[in-house]
Amino acid sequence: MQAMQDVVKHKVSILMATALSALLLSGCGEEEAKPAGGIDPKVYTDSLFAVMNADRTNYTKLIIARLGPQGADSIKPHEYWEDLDNGAPLPAQMFRYGAEAVSETSSDFSYSLQSLWPINSQNAPKTELEKEGLQFIVDNPGENFYGTETLGEVSYYTAVYPDVAVAAPCVACHNNHKDSPKTDFEMGDVMGGVVIRVPM
Repeated sequence: MQAMQDVVKHKVSILMATALSALLLSGCGEEEAKPAGGIDPKVYTDSLFAVMNADRTNYTKLIIARLGPQGADSIKPHEYWEDLDNGAPLPAQMFRYGAEAVSETSSDFSYSLQSLWPINSQNAPKTELEKEGLQFIVDNPGENFYGTETLGEVSYYTAVYPDVAVAAPCVACHNNHKDSPKTDFEMGDVMGGVVIRVPM
């Protein structure tokens, strides 16, 4: 377990460093696009998502898709991976571990993986803007959603990006899970969304 936590913390460090680099590079020669206070929030969230999406897609395609029932001793991706001697976290779990690690080290942004059809109820949208954003990316494939909302006394720039089915095991897991409210996903479908929130 400690080794897995160390891996997650290392990945979070890489995520933040890469996003910062992307942000700095994106501003070169485009001073007019930035608000007076600094980096355009859209550029900020787009850059963060680019890193998150690449990491999640690669974990899903290069690790999870290659694991499974090949033999008794093989590593198996499983929802309850910690209870197994040879279990590995599912992509959504790895994503959540990263989000939790970020929340322990930074208040500059937060992110989560949500769905209109969550297997785990904690991944359901909680604000009206999250619901609106998740429905928008389902209705408009390939597009992102951007908006602002006030939670408590803080205003946030909130962006929602499509989480697309990129590997057959993801589709099979969601379609066959006993708690899944939707069982007809296909490859390439929007299964949910990555919600990134930045305090203004």
